[in-house]
Amino acid sequence: MASNLESLLTRAWLRRGPLALALLPLSLLFRLLAGLRTLLYRSGIKQSERLPVPVIVVGNIFIGGTGKTPLTIWLAERLRAAGLRPGVISRGHGGAEACPREVTPQSAPGDVGDEPLLIAARAGCPVVVGRKRAEAGRALLAAHPEVDVLITDDGLQHYALARDVEIVLFDGRGVGNGWLLPAGPLREAPSRRRDFTVVNAPEITPALARAVGGQPFRMALAGDKAEPLSRPGEGMPLAQLQGKRIVAAAGIGNPGRFFAMLRAAGLTVQELPLPDHHDFRDRPFDHVDADVILITEKDAVKCRQLDNLKDDPRLWVVPVTARIDAALAEQIVEKCRGRSTA
Repeated sequence: MASNLESLLTRAWLRRGPLALALLPLSLLFRLLAGLRTLLYRSGIKQSERLPVPVIVVGNIFIGGTGKTPLTIWLAERLRAAGLRPGVISRGHGGAEACPREVTPQSAPGDVGDEPLLIAARAGCPVVVGRKRAEAGRALLAAHPEVDVLITDDGLQHYALARDVEIVLFDGRGVGNGWLLPAGPLREAPSRRRDFTVVNAPEITPALARAVGGQPFRMALAGDKAEPLSRPGEGMPLAQLQGKRIVAAAGIGNPGRFFAMLRAAGLTVQELPLPDHHDFRDRPFDHVDADVILITEKDAVKCRQLDNLKDDPRLWVVPVTARIDAALAEQIVEKCRGRSTA
């Protein structure tokens, strides 16, 4: 039922149809409350905590998945290449603990969230999750004093933590119908300030650029190989899977993006979209008739911890890498170095 409701709203949010119009009064109330909250922080009535190192927020105003995790991994790699020592803090979707907790290879997705596990595995830097970002940041810096810049995975609207750089990420859906929740898909107005705008899309059309605002950088997600779930690193080019019966499954915010990437690689796939952050304990592949089931890296961190899936020879993971103009990283590094640290 929840999945059907999510699907209904997702479709409604792309146009100003009857359902969106019916929800518009609630959207106006949401906008009023969100604006009041922002004003309380800007006026100093509510205080934002500033940490002793620069803080970069990677977030979105479009609810759901736009590609924040690949962007966070890309950014951590570029900061490290520039001589900085990044750490990542995250809310950790579905995480069971309120107190800050460091993510390790032994962490369970139910405790720390699937995306932080993937970031810790790919980004090669410390990752701490916690409901309060500032508290998580303090915990990370105490455990890893060498860290000199923090990336917040999500948290654009978490104003209790002061930030030095804001990156707002969109995908090809742009701003949808342009309305705030629940009549539209936006948490904040498209006109909200930010330092950088990134669009995860095959191309940025003039209409898309106008909708998202700013001078957007384009992000492309590239995946050209697949790895057996049980044997990471033993990959083969996706092209070698042509001719096989393939099901593509994705429990991410925008499964269609994953399916489109596979089709662009020349594969014919049967699509199996799953709810975002799907936990796979309902055994969704038991009745799937396929030679190969392609899944995302985010889903793989959970499948590897389930006895009925971790050795399934049909399951192959498609790693993706973000490709963005290097000028974005250079400008972010310049902003971080321009801030004096305590």
